[in-house]
Amino acid sequence: MNATVQRVLPLAVGIVVFAGVTIASAEKIRIGYVHVFDDAPVVIARDKGFFASEGLEAEVTMFTSGPTLVKGLVTDQLDAGILGFTNAITWAAQGADLKIIGKVQEGYHALIVRNDRGIRELRDLKGKSLASQAAGSTADIVLKGVVLKSAGLTDKDVQILYTSPSTALASLRAGRVDAAFLFEPYDSIVREVLPVTEIYEVGKRWPFPCMVVIVPGKLIAERPAAVRKVLASLKRSIEFMKASPVEASRLLAPAFMPEGDLLAEGRTVTSQEIMMKSLKSNIFDWRLTPADLKRMQELSAVMKELEILKQEVPISSVVDLRWQNELDQGRP
Repeated sequence: MNATVQRVLPLAVGIVVFAGVTIASAEKIRIGYVHVFDDAPVVIARDKGFFASEGLEAEVTMFTSGPTLVKGLVTDQLDAGILGFTNAITWAAQGADLKIIGKVQEGYHALIVRNDRGIRELRDLKGKSLASQAAGSTADIVLKGVVLKSAGLTDKDVQILYTSPSTALASLRAGRVDAAFLFEPYDSIVREVLPVTEIYEVGKRWPFPCMVVIVPGKLIAERPAAVRKVLASLKRSIEFMKASPVEASRLLAPAFMPEGDLLAEGRTVTSQEIMMKSLKSNIFDWRLTPADLKRMQELSAVMKELEILKQEVPISSVVDLRWQNELDQGRP
């Protein structure tokens, strides 16, 4: 488990007070999320009280990467996780009982280059340095198996610095790397403070379902109603973000820009402005579509090519959409 996990509460039924109203028989549930803007719906669901209003007493824990978070799911220290779907595939291939029950966000990852490094297109990255996320993460798999491959490059052609998003941003800004593979809000931040160019954006060129809701089979078997409540909470969160982006930006700013406003070229750019840009660039949805499932199968094949998997994992074996279908049809 990640060091950010300080305690694990036993599962129980408790009392929750939300907006002055007491909600009896709230189910305790342990939810992990990756602290990236892709997982903004989790922050909204927590801070707007959507988990509570669905009857959940949620212990929400932040992680720095999907590969770290998924270990909590397979060791019974978490009940649900919002993270890149490739983590479920990787562990399912090893026999773990994990299921993907819905989507949260489509992959927005921009490959940003400094304007002073002579990089005009992907093939110019050969011999250059690039900051990116943790090795084995969904972003890392897409970078190697989709983005670089589209230019005839491999990870051997590029010096990849695996680091946190904030360090990647700082490294690009300081000139320690030539490029960075960034998601929001770091992408919007760097565009405000540095002369940079986007040479590839996954959402435009190779859209895929990135962040999904993953639960252990044990939760499905023992508490199927809790599974539905988790997905229903995130559905409400995403719908709120779309309907009330200004309020959503205000709620998200402290979580993703705790340092506050930016000073860029003598002018102040507020954290809420950055959040609004981040909301506009991302596509949030709680439904997995047939096109999404097809793309997930394609990425399973990519993982085999990268030798992460010994053989492809059938997506149908790790996806359970019964609660998505119920919510989509408005069934209680």
